[in-house]
Amino acid sequence: MSDSWIKAIVLVCVFGAVLLAVETLVAWFTASRAHGQAINLRLKLIGQGKTRGEALTLLRESRIDLASSAPPAFRPLALRFDRMVTASRIRMSAGRLFGLLLIAPALIFVILILLLISSESAISFARVLLIATFAITVGSGIPLMLLRMQATRGRRRIQEQFPVALDVFVRGLRAGHPIAAALDLLTVEMPDPIGTEFGIVVDEVTYGADLRDALSAMADRWDLEDMRMFVVSLSIQSETGGNLAEILENLSRVIRERAAMMMKVRALSSEGRMTAIMLSALPVFAFTLLFLFNPRFYLDVADDPAFVPGFVVLLLLYAVGFFTIRRMVDLKV
Repeated sequence: MSDSWIKAIVLVCVFGAVLLAVETLVAWFTASRAHGQAINLRLKLIGQGKTRGEALTLLRESRIDLASSAPPAFRPLALRFDRMVTASRIRMSAGRLFGLLLIAPALIFVILILLLISSESAISFARVLLIATFAITVGSGIPLMLLRMQATRGRRRIQEQFPVALDVFVRGLRAGHPIAAALDLLTVEMPDPIGTEFGIVVDEVTYGADLRDALSAMADRWDLEDMRMFVVSLSIQSETGGNLAEILENLSRVIRERAAMMMKVRALSSEGRMTAIMLSALPVFAFTLLFLFNPRFYLDVADDPAFVPGFVVLLLLYAVGFFTIRRMVDLKV
């Protein structure tokens, strides 16, 4: 057999092996993706052998809030942080995450100070201020930005799912199911995040909580007006009577119309919001990357007498600009 035939056979075998490997990887990815979309986190825990009570305990342990233990002056900020952690769907309690955000800057600051001492460089107030700013930015600022982006994505996801969940709930009521059974249908049919949230509500009701209290707690966790309107509709119907399926069907239509209006507003304001994101994030990332790759760019001029007042004024101007831009692009529909 000639060398050309041997090369051709080897190439064909290599092509077949690569094609088979690619098909196997695509089939595995498709199957795992479909499996992940078919169930939610609560059903995964139950499928792993946990009981409904154990799954509820695990899910509630990851929702321990800061607002209940925070001082009254800081309670609104703690409540906002709790809601941001809930919307980001991080399986870590808000208290533990807050502790990490406090420890990380201190640890980075100590490491950088030790590196500065080991390099036999002089330690001055300006350099300590610069290193502290970098540590806070890397240890808390950038993680908070990423956490807020993840929370915005999760809140937008549950807003998209909620009208669909109402439709499933209405179909269950029209089929003759009671409210508890219709809610339990959502825990099986809906993916995360709304499937797990309604699963927590159903489990809390099963173990003795009032339905309206459980739904109100869910609405407070996500801070969504759509959920609050749903809770109000259930409360009014339970007190005055009426066709709950028709009420919720009308509510679903109102929510969809409101979402369409919100999408129009987002489309018209997209340029301004993107400009706000760039103006807010670019200085932070530019400072962080430049300090990481060339720290002498800042440290060599830190001993200048004008550095400290100029740096402090720069930080104040950035804070004023950040909050001003946020208020300008914070559109309410």
